[in-house]
Amino acid sequence: MQVIDELVLPDLPMDDPDFASNPWPHLAAARQQHSWLAKCSHGFVVHQFSAIKELLWQDDKLQGAPADIVAMMGAEDTEWGRFQKHSLLAQTGAAHQRIRSSLAPAFTPRQAMQHRPLMRTVISELLDEWVPKQEFDFEDFASNFPIGVMCSLIGASRDVIPELRSSMEAFGLSFSMDRAHLPALEQAMLKLDGFAQSLVKDRKHRRLPADQSDLLEVLIETQERGDLTERELYDLLVFLFVAGYDTSKNALTLLMSVLIDRPDIYERCAEDLAYCRRVVEENFRYLTTSTIPRTAVQDIEFRDVRIPKGTVLFFPVSISGRDPTAIPNPDSFDPSRKEIKKHLTFGLGGHICLGQFIARAQIEEGLHLIAQRMSNPRRTGPSQWRPFFGVWGMKGLPIAFDPADYRQDVTADA
Repeated sequence: MQVIDELVLPDLPMDDPDFASNPWPHLAAARQQHSWLAKCSHGFVVHQFSAIKELLWQDDKLQGAPADIVAMMGAEDTEWGRFQKHSLLAQTGAAHQRIRSSLAPAFTPRQAMQHRPLMRTVISELLDEWVPKQEFDFEDFASNFPIGVMCSLIGASRDVIPELRSSMEAFGLSFSMDRAHLPALEQAMLKLDGFAQSLVKDRKHRRLPADQSDLLEVLIETQERGDLTERELYDLLVFLFVAGYDTSKNALTLLMSVLIDRPDIYERCAEDLAYCRRVVEENFRYLTTSTIPRTAVQDIEFRDVRIPKGTVLFFPVSISGRDPTAIPNPDSFDPSRKEIKKHLTFGLGGHICLGQFIARAQIEEGLHLIAQRMSNPRRTGPSQWRPFFGVWGMKGLPIAFDPADYRQDVTADA
């Protein structure tokens, strides 16, 4: 058995802009040299679908790596660093279970289903505002949708979105592994934390009746009975706002980019919500957003490789769905696949994405109504790409389209 440091491994230049814009040739070359493992500038990369799946279940051996990333960024004494080291993603054991349990009832599949009319209302209002323009940056448009839903879930006015957008954009680069972003991250953390504290203060002065309770009321009640500290309450609100902004916005933008080149699929999405669900799941496999960092908290023996305690591993679930050893014809976008949910977009194990059902529902509902109101979308200029580490995605998707008159009752059941 060889120690991971002793292996001759391919190098994946994941911090290179060329890799972010086109990772597939690099990944194919890496597979030729080693079936499941590579190295990168900050640790090692597990790139094979089955290896990622097996390792992410090992919560007792692999834990979230925020503390390591804070150290790599030189941010130990910053407020952003404190947040990362104490966020939900960094917690383990009883602390993780306690904090996650305070949120879990609000993010069940049933709750996601009940929020679908709200999602339709938010996206319909945005379409009413944006469709008359007939040409815009789709990423800019999409950024208003998931955070608009989150504002409604916690009782915040959507008027705060323009004020907070630059902070949420900066926070999306938290795990980009680029120290040059640290000043913007610290400023963003202070801005979002101030917003969270103000939101809680205002609500404590104007509580909602029991029959109108929202997510913010639930969190405040949890804090007041002692199951959350005041600091944990503010951090959870920051976490929810950031999580409700970046990944869903990027996922929806990636999906539109894919469907522009597949007009037959896009047109069917306007007619069939059930089909939209298959399209969304296929895109989670085909082109998604995240690389998950983990740190080994004990020595691991896996497939004749010893991974010592303290080793930092990166799991690029964003590209794992193109693994030809796991998915037939992986480079083909095919919503009719039998195993439509065979992807790792939301992670696995104890830290699986809490908001996955909300994310699925809002992207499905968003796609359905966007396809009804924006016909024949086409590119009007080039797009750039965000850094691959952390939350990947397109930076800008300029499009034009033909406005459509199709209207659906946004209060109808899913």
